[in-house]
Amino acid sequence: MRTFGPKTDEVTKEWRRLHNEEIHDLYSSPNIVWVIKSTKMRWEEHVARMGDRRDAYGVLVRRPEGKRPLEETMRR
Repeated sequence: MRTFGPKTDEVTKEWRRLHNEEIHDLYSSPNIVWVIKSTKMRWEEHVARMGDRRDAYGVLVRRPEGKRPLEETMRR
Protein backbone atom coordinates (compact mmCIF):
# COMPACT_ATOMS: atom_id res chain seq x y z
CA MET A 1 0.00 0.00 0.00
CA ARG A 2 1.33 3.42 -0.90
CA THR A 3 0.99 6.53 1.19
CA PHE A 4 0.80 9.85 -0.55
CA GLY A 5 2.04 12.82 1.41
CA PRO A 6 4.26 15.83 0.91
CA LYS A 7 6.68 15.62 -2.01
CA THR A 8 9.87 17.40 -2.87
CA ASP A 9 9.58 19.83 -5.74
CA GLU A 10 11.89 18.75 -8.57
CA VAL A 11 12.95 22.32 -9.41
CA THR A 12 13.35 23.99 -6.00
CA LYS A 13 14.11 20.78 -4.05
CA GLU A 14 11.75 22.00 -1.29
CA TRP A 15 8.95 20.05 0.35
CA ARG A 16 5.47 20.98 -0.77
CA ARG A 17 1.93 19.76 -0.18
CA LEU A 18 0.08 17.97 -2.95
CA HIS A 19 -2.89 19.75 -4.48
CA ASN A 20 -6.30 18.07 -4.50
CA GLU A 21 -6.06 17.29 -8.22
CA GLU A 22 -2.70 15.56 -7.74
CA ILE A 23 -4.08 13.47 -4.85
CA HIS A 24 -7.13 12.55 -6.91
CA ASP A 25 -4.88 11.41 -9.78
CA LEU A 26 -2.89 9.22 -7.38
CA TYR A 27 -5.93 7.73 -5.61
CA SER A 28 -8.40 7.55 -8.50
CA SER A 29 -9.83 4.12 -9.15
CA PRO A 30 -9.20 2.39 -12.49
CA ASN A 31 -11.82 2.16 -15.20
CA ILE A 32 -14.14 -0.70 -14.16
CA VAL A 33 -14.64 -1.89 -17.76
CA TRP A 34 -10.88 -2.19 -18.19
CA VAL A 35 -10.60 -4.12 -14.91
CA ILE A 36 -13.32 -6.60 -15.92
CA LYS A 37 -11.87 -7.15 -19.39
CA SER A 38 -8.38 -7.56 -17.99
CA THR A 39 -9.53 -10.12 -15.42
CA LYS A 40 -11.47 -12.07 -18.06
CA MET A 41 -8.46 -12.12 -20.39
CA ARG A 42 -6.17 -13.37 -17.62
CA TRP A 43 -8.63 -16.19 -16.82
CA GLU A 44 -8.96 -17.14 -20.50
CA GLU A 45 -5.19 -17.27 -20.93
CA HIS A 46 -4.86 -19.41 -17.81
CA VAL A 47 -7.55 -21.85 -18.95
CA ALA A 48 -6.09 -22.04 -22.47
CA ARG A 49 -2.78 -23.23 -20.99
CA MET A 50 -4.58 -26.01 -19.06
CA GLY A 51 -5.22 -28.10 -22.15
CA ASP A 52 -8.31 -29.78 -23.50
CA ARG A 53 -8.55 -32.48 -20.80
CA ARG A 54 -9.71 -30.03 -18.13
CA ASP A 55 -13.38 -29.13 -17.61
CA ALA A 56 -12.67 -25.41 -17.49
CA TYR A 57 -11.16 -25.56 -20.97
CA GLY A 58 -14.33 -27.18 -22.30
CA VAL A 59 -16.42 -24.41 -20.79
CA LEU A 60 -14.21 -21.85 -22.53
CA VAL A 61 -14.23 -23.34 -26.05
CA ARG A 62 -17.42 -25.40 -26.43
CA ARG A 63 -20.81 -24.08 -27.43
CA PRO A 64 -23.83 -25.13 -25.37
CA GLU A 65 -25.98 -27.84 -26.92
CA GLY A 66 -29.72 -28.28 -26.54
CA LYS A 67 -31.98 -26.37 -24.20
CA ARG A 68 -31.83 -25.97 -20.47
CA PRO A 69 -34.74 -27.47 -18.53
CA LEU A 70 -37.15 -25.01 -16.98
CA GLU A 71 -36.80 -24.49 -13.26
CA GLU A 72 -39.75 -25.37 -11.05
CA THR A 73 -40.18 -21.73 -10.07
CA MET A 74 -40.22 -20.66 -13.73
CA ARG A 75 -43.15 -22.95 -14.70
CA ARG A 76 -45.79 -21.13 -12.66
